[in-house]
Amino acid sequence: MKRNTVQRQIILSAISELASHPTAEEVYAHVVKIHPTISKATVYRNLAQAAKSGEISDIGTFDGATRYDHNTHNHFHFVCEDCKELMDVPDFDFGEYLNSINGLTVKKVELTLRGVCKNCKE
Repeated sequence: MKRNTVQRQIILSAISELASHPTAEEVYAHVVKIHPTISKATVYRNLAQAAKSGEISDIGTFDGATRYDHNTHNHFHFVCEDCKELMDVPDFDFGEYLNSINGLTVKKVELTLRGVCKNCKE
């Protein structure tokens, strides 16, 4: 197996293991423990390539850093304004709803909800 492929697999595994919508810095901190010689540039490059190919999702910038998601199935995100936790929200066919009322052809829906999570509310 080529070195590039091994590095890519370690990086993709890290995103899945972290399962917290990690930033590139968080992925790097996780990966460098397993692969101490890997560079930040390699992690950033592989994240960008994996997002472009659809292996992971670049879900945008939250709190000043781009975050990545291993879950590429249709779903939305909720950001708690107090603790800054970013969590998944199931898809509720919003695109299908828009298609039905406006005759649009929606190919992808990206929706981020903001508010206060249950833990912070209590």
